Amino acid sequence: MERRTSIQDDRGAQAASEVPHVGRTEAIGQSEIFLEFQERLSRIARVNRPALLIGERGSGKELAVSRLHYLSPRWQGPLLALNCAALSPSLIESELFGHEPGAFTGAVGRRAGRFEAADGGTLFLDEIGQLPLEVQEKLLRVVEYGSFERVGGSQPIQADVRIIGATNADLAELARQGRFKTDLLDRLSFEVVFVPPLRERRSDILLLARHFAGRMAVELGRHAIPQFSPAALAALEAYGWPGNIRELKNVVERAVSRSDDSQVTEEAILFDPFRSPFGAGPQADDKPAEPEAQHVETKPFTQAVQELEIALLRKALSRAKYNQRRAAQSLGLTYHQFRGLCRKYGPAVRDAG
Repeated sequence: MERRTSIQDDRGAQAASEVPHVGRTEAIGQSEIFLEFQERLSRIARVNRPALLIGERGSGKELAVSRLHYLSPRWQGPLLALNCAALSPSLIESELFGHEPGAFTGAVGRRAGRFEAADGGTLFLDEIGQLPLEVQEKLLRVVEYGSFERVGGSQPIQADVRIIGATNADLAELARQGRFKTDLLDRLSFEVVFVPPLRERRSDILLLARHFAGRMAVELGRHAIPQFSPAALAALEAYGWPGNIRELKNVVERAVSRSDDSQVTEEAILFDPFRSPFGAGPQADDKPAEPEAQHVETKPFTQAVQELEIALLRKALSRAKYNQRRAAQSLGLTYHQFRGLCRKYGPAVRDAG
């Protein structure tokens, strides 16, 4: 049985050198849920078994993979990645397992796949739920026996690779639908880790924002570290962050670039760059009522009032692009009255973003 070699032909060597690596970057946070998550990753890293990371877009799955690898006994080996959603089904198999000359049209020479290039290290399969079933079958053999064949080849090749998969899909439901192999899911789910979204790490928002602001200032050649005004900080804390850390980074970097001095104001923060400054047109006010404000007459008085206030606060924030001062003004409230209501209802208002 052939062990992975250095792939002597030029094409194979070039392919191995072009495999994308996962960066060695430290995650940032101080919240209790973040620290507990990091501690769990540290424990999992020491066990040489597959793992699955489940998390929303932008929540930091790649940073978690980096921690799993560099705290593992494989830390001196390669850490490579493949985004399973970025390639057509016909290309994924070749990218993972390599191919022999003449395996398909255009396959001129032998090419090493990700498994050969990651031998002795870790292979990160992002969006693993997108893998075609025929590739899942071959991946199952690698997980079980540590061997595979290149596309167009018949010689078994062994590779010592730890597989870490990541997705925001419900893999168990995909398996029930027949779109993900149950046997493969069983093999990969030795450890299943849920990456906490940013909305569950509220105390990390300002820490991350200041970090991204400082890096952006350096990129722009500015000497002073940007400071956020109290209103800007309140806006960042009130927003729901559906795009998680990636969205926070974009919002903060955009705000720093839009600011002329060392202070980032609330006006510089733009959560939705696609929202037209000219409004939505004459039909904008013809939308159905917010669900929270419907059928209030059938509910107890106190509950109805609370739901109506929440609905009005959320709608005002949305229309004001999460500028709290403008939202308060649109409701005829002072800024402090508006902030008091936001604190009163907490996540019910904040998570609207």
